[in-house]
Amino acid sequence: MTPDDRPIGVFDSGLGGLTVVRALLDLLPDEDVCYFGDTGRFPYGPKPGAEVLGYALEIADLLVARGVKMLVVACNSAAAVSLGPLRERLADRGIEVLGVIEPGVRAAARVTRRGRVGVIGTVGTIASGAYQRATADLAPDLELTCCACPGFVEFVEQGDVDSEHVHILAERLLAPVRAAEVDTLVLGCTHYPLLARTIANVMGPEVVLVSSADETAFAVRALLTADGAATPGRNRRVRFTSSGDPEVFRTLGARFLGPEVRDVEAWTWT
Repeated sequence: MTPDDRPIGVFDSGLGGLTVVRALLDLLPDEDVCYFGDTGRFPYGPKPGAEVLGYALEIADLLVARGVKMLVVACNSAAAVSLGPLRERLADRGIEVLGVIEPGVRAAARVTRRGRVGVIGTVGTIASGAYQRATADLAPDLELTCCACPGFVEFVEQGDVDSEHVHILAERLLAPVRAAEVDTLVLGCTHYPLLARTIANVMGPEVVLVSSADETAFAVRALLTADGAATPGRNRRVRFTSSGDPEVFRTLGARFLGPEVRDVEAWTWT
């Protein structure tokens, strides 16, 4: 087993995947990361699954061309429709593909006290049934309540995570999982950890929030360690590319990720 100094590729429909990048940088400080935010085609959640799959395949091809050793689909909407096709497409290249759905389900199964788990996500993610299928496979004894939260992602992309408008929207959208008396809530969109304070205030202190971003980073570390592909100590490099306005990405990205967001490359789809 030889250390592999190629970067970890990560992509999302916009800024939300930066929560996964933050977790990766904290957990794997020596790894290079290559991030693509498809802000020019944001949002993915309301779009048809076939369209989102096409986007995911395009981005994967771009990141593979940039020499990534692993691909993290840091978007629940994309992961729900593309994990299988991406794994099949990249299997002969020796590139592992990880999503954010299974790690979140596993974490919820570990921490729930009464087996009553809620999942919140975009309309596309919830309608896809991806969390329901993953739960049936990984933790069939859980009592699952799934709830779509349209509007959350848009607020995050605008940089608004704690206004009164966001709180009012959260109270309305989270009503079904509150009524189900869940004790654990999976944030089934990588944008949602940025709303964690508001969501926690609405759900109450007895409900444990599970971030799929953090759990995905642990899954990446476990896989790299098992394969012997973790990068030895050195100065890491983090590369950001956006299909939208790179200055907007840089400004909001620095707010949500930190000082690592400096130069952002602009990308135009042809």
